[in-house]
Amino acid sequence: MASLNVGNLGEYLREQRRTAQLSLRQLADAAGVSNPYLSQIERGLRKPSADVLQQVAKALRISAETLYVRAGILDEKERDELETRAVILADPSINERQKQVLLQIYESFRKENGFETSSYDDEFTRADADADADGDPRVDADADVDTGTAEGARTADGSAARPKQTPSAG
Repeated sequence: MASLNVGNLGEYLREQRRTAQLSLRQLADAAGVSNPYLSQIERGLRKPSADVLQQVAKALRISAETLYVRAGILDEKERDELETRAVILADPSINERQKQVLLQIYESFRKENGFETSSYDDEFTRADADADADGDPRVDADADVDTGTAEGARTADGSAARPKQTPSAG
């Protein structure tokens, strides 16, 4: 983990606050922190916790992960992975099962490309196994998934799906 670079963080926060046309006091109130404390963060005199950074990010309507990277709490690669997951999980146009399948596919691609998988992948695998053992059909990562691509349907592992056999009327 990188060391905290609070000077860079403070400059970035000040820039974001001014862009949002907020006074120091307005941002402090919106973030639920004291005005002097926020001033010290902006001047690089204080090292804020991840919780404080999250509150400030929410008040500025920016990504908390961006602030974590600026503060040295999170490296750039971890931020990209977290943001990808957040976008998938926040998409209202797909259901929960589809979100979980997409996350599993994402992890399998990361593994294939030599990236370490996060602890999230292990947690998902355990949760998926538990759901399958309980017979819960809502979480079945082995189900065929039609991606709607020109290549045709794909399964959760990315291989071509075989058409499902239907009984013929004869």
